[in-house]
Amino acid sequence: MNTLDNLGVVTVLLERLEKQRLPTVLAIKEKVDNGQCLEEFDIDFLKEVFADAQNIMPNVQQHPEYLELVGKVINLYHDITEQAMQNQHNTQ
Repeated sequence: MNTLDNLGVVTVLLERLEKQRLPTVLAIKEKVDNGQCLEEFDIDFLKEVFADAQNIMPNVQQHPEYLELVGKVINLYHDITEQAMQNQHNTQ
């Protein structure tokens, strides 16, 4: 894949991440920060977002200006799952 094609793929994937995925991820984070547990569709959505982030890493590594954004999404995923596990433990 040439550099221009690679940049196009990265741009489209990052735009989807920013405009479609990130708002929902932030809503899920707010939910767990408020002590709620994740529902099945939340878990499925987070798995999809995490898989997307992992899948674009090879392309993003060629464009280091995007590494910080993808890293933040991966950290956000980690924070959400940790808090959700704690919330689940607290409800038992």
